[in-house]
Amino acid sequence: MNLRGEPAQVGRHCGSNEYTIDAARVEAYRDALEDRSPGSDPFAPPLLLHSECYEFLAEWYLPTLVGNLHAQQDWESYAPIPLGTKVRTRSTIVDRYQKRGRDYVVNETDVMSVEGSRLLVRGRTHQSFLPPKEPSEEPKAPAPKRSHPPFPVASGRDLEPAELTMDEHRCWLFSGPKANYHNDREEARKLGFPNIVVQGMLSTCLVSRVMQQAFGMGWLEGGRMSVKLTSVVWVDERLRCHARVRETAPEGTRERAHCDVWVEKDDGTRSLIGGASALS
Repeated sequence: MNLRGEPAQVGRHCGSNEYTIDAARVEAYRDALEDRSPGSDPFAPPLLLHSECYEFLAEWYLPTLVGNLHAQQDWESYAPIPLGTKVRTRSTIVDRYQKRGRDYVVNETDVMSVEGSRLLVRGRTHQSFLPPKEPSEEPKAPAPKRSHPPFPVASGRDLEPAELTMDEHRCWLFSGPKANYHNDREEARKLGFPNIVVQGMLSTCLVSRVMQQAFGMGWLEGGRMSVKLTSVVWVDERLRCHARVRETAPEGTRERAHCDVWVEKDDGTRSLIGGASALS
């Protein structure tokens, strides 16, 4: 990989691709997620191109790859995507910031229909990087840990959860076909990780599966998600995705259901927390 590194400047166009959304691509996604949401045909899952932003790593990743992590993910769905649709993607750096000793770059990736140029899906990926160390740099005391309020804080109706075991086969299905630290132990060790790091996008797609199961077309044509990836998921861990309706609010002639969403490991550790909403 020939990473160019800096300048990862806000406003930089990182690249575009064109695809035809065919049945084979959709089936591969559904196999990886065990996603058989009723009523999903003849439409593609809205997060089908979940990793399109990573097609342009050389344009927006910072040079220090050791220890880089996917920190936050936002998704917005604007229209269902019928099978056979020709789409064009567009990748742009939209933000950079520093927080708790890490550098963050935010990549926005749009998926648009080629015919009519309609915006179908938008994703924003917050990737964090360790800053380069200066030879004369004095060691800094670690920042104090901040306490977080319990999550979720509201009571409400629980949606049907989804569970998946993140074994090596699933990692290859979701993060292949090339070897990388999301599906290969040796590649993970090269970047300083002790084992395969399950791709963060998989957890966000699991949230999408739960929301589509509950809201159907209201998710495909008006779904929103903003989640933080709070704990690394390792190969062979089992995840359970939860969603709870916190409130509903009028939106034009319809209503929007606002949900707390979270993903837990078997030991109770939450690897993802945040919010999602859909039209109902």
